[in-house]
Amino acid sequence: MAQATPPSRAPNSRYTVDENPWAAGGSVFAGVLMLVAGVIDVLKGISGIANDDVYARLGNYTFKFDVTAWGWIHLLLGIVLAVVGAFILKGAPWAKITGVVIVGLDIILNFLWLPYTPLWGLISIAIGVFVIWALCTDAGKARSTAA
Repeated sequence: MAQATPPSRAPNSRYTVDENPWAAGGSVFAGVLMLVAGVIDVLKGISGIANDDVYARLGNYTFKFDVTAWGWIHLLLGIVLAVVGAFILKGAPWAKITGVVIVGLDIILNFLWLPYTPLWGLISIAIGVFVIWALCTDAGKARSTAA
């Protein structure tokens, strides 16, 4: 009977390449952050759709949209963010790649949204960068529900 080869270890690490706790914990935290960011985007979207007076309108901004249009964009992207975040927490293998793409779109959206809410836009961009980092560095295999 052939013996299985031991898992390879990263240089100067006590963890195997596939079980780095920082990356695995970051992936779970990224899923939670995607859920929270999705809910917040949904709330931003609803407030933009329901009442145009919630956000200040700007004069000559290059990417000028009606606040209602921004509200619909936030609402739809927020729903997708929350759903993909939930699937990341469930361990769906496709959700990581989709999460990187959707969070990348959310970063671009928040960059374009900066003139309306500058501080929150910067915080959302920083959270998005962390989520992308966490999803890209998690080398662990997708969790299997079959035992």
